[in-house]
Amino acid sequence: MSRPSLSSTRESARQAKSGFNYFVEGFHLIRRPGLRTFVFIPLMINLLLFAGAFYVAFGQLEQLFAYISGQLPEYLSWLNFLLWPLAVLTMLVVMAFIFSSVMNWLAAPFNGLLAEKVEQLLTGKPLYTGTTSDLIKDLPRILGREWLKLKYYLPRAILFLLLFWVPLVGQTAAPVLWFLFSSWMMAIQYCDYPFDNHKVPFNDMRFALRQTKGTSMSFGAAVTLFSMIPVVNFIVMPVAICGATAMWVDRYREAYRHPNIAPE
Repeated sequence: MSRPSLSSTRESARQAKSGFNYFVEGFHLIRRPGLRTFVFIPLMINLLLFAGAFYVAFGQLEQLFAYISGQLPEYLSWLNFLLWPLAVLTMLVVMAFIFSSVMNWLAAPFNGLLAEKVEQLLTGKPLYTGTTSDLIKDLPRILGREWLKLKYYLPRAILFLLLFWVPLVGQTAAPVLWFLFSSWMMAIQYCDYPFDNHKVPFNDMRFALRQTKGTSMSFGAAVTLFSMIPVVNFIVMPVAICGATAMWVDRYREAYRHPNIAPE
């Protein structure tokens, strides 16, 4: 089956916002009254799970440092004051990356609903995706879509990580390549929700993003950069979904919207 052409869509959006601008627009959209509920639920799930995991991990860290302190001679006790902040910071960074992946699975149904509501808000056109029971029945397909993204990500991530061990390349090109790859994956991760609401196949979604690669990459780069900021990274997910849906409406919807949606 031939894929829709984006030439006319790109032409009409030639003067449209950059990918970074779409991400910034997401910060404004999450504050809209009609969207707050769909932002609040996954955000609270994220915070509660993160707080619980941090409490458990912090307790284990205390036990580890108590053991280390018992092994250190008195004149090296000052190392505790140096290692504690580093250990806590490392733990926070690692947990943030792990939770961003886990939450993509746990919040996938809510993310699809948020993308639906944002699209409806921006277009004024209802997008019928079924009742609550239909959503529950659709969970296997939604989680299957997350699995497709994970299968796409893992082998490429392993390859890029291996580059860090290559002499010269690991010190120069590997960090840049990893950032570019992360930016591309963030575009795929969050732009996929509005595409999936219209039942656009995963490969067609990637094809569409490649057609507007500059916008996709700048959007993904913004998501990647803001995900590295403590506290802010908790709200990056809903912000990115809102921004990605705004980008979908402007650049892809005309070519890829579901045939059951009435023409405008």
